[in-house]
Amino acid sequence: MILRRGFLAGGLAALSWPASAQDDIRFTVSGSMEQGSLAIGQAPAGSLVSLDGRPLSATTDGRFCFGFGPDQTDASLITVRYPDGGGDSRRYTPTVRQYEEQRVNGLPQNTVTPPPQVRARIEREAEAIYLARLYDSPGSDFLSGFDWPAPGIESGVFGSRRIDNGVPMSPHYGVDMAAPTGTPIHAPADGLVRISADHYLNGGFTLIDHGQGVSTAYLHQSARLVREGQPVRRGQMIGRIGATGRATGPHLHWAMNWFETRLDPSLSTRKPKPDPL
Repeated sequence: MILRRGFLAGGLAALSWPASAQDDIRFTVSGSMEQGSLAIGQAPAGSLVSLDGRPLSATTDGRFCFGFGPDQTDASLITVRYPDGGGDSRRYTPTVRQYEEQRVNGLPQNTVTPPPQVRARIEREAEAIYLARLYDSPGSDFLSGFDWPAPGIESGVFGSRRIDNGVPMSPHYGVDMAAPTGTPIHAPADGLVRISADHYLNGGFTLIDHGQGVSTAYLHQSARLVREGQPVRRGQMIGRIGATGRATGPHLHWAMNWFETRLDPSLSTRKPKPDPL
């Protein structure tokens, strides 16, 4: 089991080499660079990379990633120590987003305020997800970007402040696609299935590891078609849309994380959203 080594132990301190001129810096970072987005970096092969003084994994050719939190306003400091002994640091401040408020009514009340007898189950399932997201696997499947996993009407957006059955809830950290029960769900990128299970709140739930702490999750499925430990390929059918768990109707809740940092998967897609059914 490979866990998030860079965040569970001390490591490379943030070095303070000055950047004389922007063009002289030998690493790059790209992405939408806003709250809730995944950033992709490129440094010379063999470099040591850190985020705010904590080591990051990198591929053999120097590719690395990190995420901006959905409410992050502070800058992230990326420091790269080059194989030849030099190094550079640069700060990246995410663009601030404005999130919507969304009221959802008609949810099963036992999923909004779960009865005491199921709370232990909910805690076990949440812990399993937490542990699965700690993996710092050496894969780099996230580098090729993500496809939309299913068609449907976008019924829920990332970051919206949720009020479920009149009860204020935590923000909605995912993208919802409403479509008929049974609509196919396809893997948006290559990866390894870390969880495939039926959860109380999430319903039919699948979590796929795409490397370096990047994972995607698929909630409320009517059918799960992959098993834990199974490799999946981009475009492979992994499940079917449903209304299991805390849901008012059939839809896919698609989530993305960088370790425990919540990300908006729509900001990392390489293809336009498919047309609604």
